[in-house]
Amino acid sequence: MSLLLSSKLISPVSRRQFSQSNAIFSHIGSLPVYTTQETKFDVSELRPAYVIRKGNKSLKLSQIFSIKGPKGSLYMRVPEFVSVHEDTDAGKLSVSVRDEADKMQKSLWGTVRSHLHNHVVGVNEGHMAVLKFVGTGYRAQVEQDGKFVSVKVGASVMQGLPVPVGITVASPTPTSLIIEGCDKQQVYLFAANLRKFHPPEPYKGKGIYINDEKITLKDKKIK
Repeated sequence: MSLLLSSKLISPVSRRQFSQSNAIFSHIGSLPVYTTQETKFDVSELRPAYVIRKGNKSLKLSQIFSIKGPKGSLYMRVPEFVSVHEDTDAGKLSVSVRDEADKMQKSLWGTVRSHLHNHVVGVNEGHMAVLKFVGTGYRAQVEQDGKFVSVKVGASVMQGLPVPVGITVASPTPTSLIIEGCDKQQVYLFAANLRKFHPPEPYKGKGIYINDEKITLKDKKIK
């Protein structure tokens, strides 16, 4: 189940401006989330509510948004002050908050909308991350009917990780992996965990790269 990860407040714009132009605020929360005819959206009450505490403040997650599509289904827990209006004729979802002047509600408005958008894309098209293995002898292979990924990245023994539920991994070549799934967060989290076995190093460029990741090579150290 995907969670609303952060309850941080957006930092206020500094009053001291070196530019005479007005500050531009993000309006991501007010942008609609477009859906397809195959997308099913539903809101239900979460009992008991999930409470996130940070200092002397707390955030109550009392609703569950469920999104279903051809690729699967996803769920997210959201605060009580967030509401979604579904326009089936226009094929879109509109996210709103109870009080736009409240700092916490305003800061989480765009966060909820972004997570909802990622889930809608995930259940309809899916998310994908591509890993590239750069280095002599570096390789990867999928084992146990797609349930385990083994990597060889310079260590004396093969290393690897089990594939989480809801994620599929393919190895079209020994030096690449394609990770796919509905949940964007889980897809990139698994890719990041595999990358930890050998992050790209800055001298020879060896390591595991995610998507179009590039690094700047450094000159060799001279003693």
